[in-house]
Amino acid sequence: MQDTAQTASALPTLMLMGIAGLAIATLLLLIIKVRLHPFFALVIVSIATALATGISVADLLPVLLDGLGTTLGNVALLIGFGAVLGRLVAVSGGARVLADTLIRAFGREKAPLGLSIACLLFGFPIFLDAAFVVMLPVIYSVARELKASLLLYGLPAAGAFLVMHALMPPHPGPVAAAVFLQADIGQVLLVALIVGLPTWYLMGYRLSLLLANRTPFQPVPSLMGDEADEVPAARRPSFRTVLLVLLLPLALIFLNTGLSTLVNSGAIDGDNALIRTLTLLGETPIAMLISTCVAMWLLVIRGGESGAMGSINEVVEQALAPVCSIILITGAGGMFGGVLTASGIGDALADSLQTFGLPVIVAGYVIASVIRIAQGSATVAGTTAAGIMAPVVLGDPSLAGLPAACVTVAIVAGAIGYSHVNDSGFWLVGRFLGVDTQTMLKTWTVVSTGISLMAFGLAWLFFTLL
Repeated sequence: MQDTAQTASALPTLMLMGIAGLAIATLLLLIIKVRLHPFFALVIVSIATALATGISVADLLPVLLDGLGTTLGNVALLIGFGAVLGRLVAVSGGARVLADTLIRAFGREKAPLGLSIACLLFGFPIFLDAAFVVMLPVIYSVARELKASLLLYGLPAAGAFLVMHALMPPHPGPVAAAVFLQADIGQVLLVALIVGLPTWYLMGYRLSLLLANRTPFQPVPSLMGDEADEVPAARRPSFRTVLLVLLLPLALIFLNTGLSTLVNSGAIDGDNALIRTLTLLGETPIAMLISTCVAMWLLVIRGGESGAMGSINEVVEQALAPVCSIILITGAGGMFGGVLTASGIGDALADSLQTFGLPVIVAGYVIASVIRIAQGSATVAGTTAAGIMAPVVLGDPSLAGLPAACVTVAIVAGAIGYSHVNDSGFWLVGRFLGVDTQTMLKTWTVVSTGISLMAFGLAWLFFTLL
């Protein structure tokens, strides 16, 4: 591997940068124009880039598999457990309990806020598109009951899901970016919460309400039917149970981060068996596994009503099937990033950034944003940008720890913004809210851009203060 990197890095910097630019342009062409699936596009471009930069045929497969395997080893478990956890909460009626409780707490006038908070909590373990569809019956029923425009409830809900999907582990973008930059997941989660909560309130909620009020009345479409499959109220879990299930992984991950910090500072003994056990329980894959098993017991097994929603195995199958594509795309993005690192392109980019004096955190955001705008996939944009920035971040010891977490959040903030017609989420939200393309550009695109810019600005501010 070292010989390969040395051979590749012997190429002139300008040539390496040209190969990188051509590789990204080819990737975008294959995805946008040819409409090739991103997984295949990333694999093909990774092979071509490796060969073009001088990586030998003998070293080609090890380089590709190293990037793929490292990424999948860290990401696949998190995505899989997160998808199952979200599905369990949904099919048990927990999502409806969460929404109804918060709406009652905030009252009819503050129903958009209550619903947005419910989506914020529910969006922790589940992806934007799946979470939005799961919550649609609740959004529709609230809009019908209060006889108000659907956008008043649908847009703040989607904004909350976007913030969670963009910034919070265990979602694939922040997890993959953290893996590339070797940022601690717990620290990324901490920075994401500090950045994400004000971003959600001002851009995901307030801006959404402002835009919804300025948009003509939008009636509720009849896409969801009569909700005949809704779980009866008597069989739904309690609000406290749902809250426990959703917040348990958060607490365990923070436990790991806190204990690790105390061990590194010498405040506690890291060789203590109890400390090692508690630290292990807070490792992100273990925390998600524990939380998912707890959810299976509390939401399915304990209730004894599994026949109403199928067996646990069926729920797991339904949850895992839709995320296989995301897992493969994320792994292929890791492959591409690994090639960029091994070939020396990342070092060439680092030298160029130093020449122009562009801060690392700004460069990561800009690269992610450009890729996102061009090809639409947040996963591809985040993983590609993180792969490109990895040599820059890993090569500077001063960026270890919280600074790396801030750069991670900045990259995923750029990767989720500027949603428009080449983004599948743009069409999903627009279709289920029943609005046309022009309205979506005036509302959803503006909201996603605001979320992206504010999250980046706060991450940069936090980065500067460290």
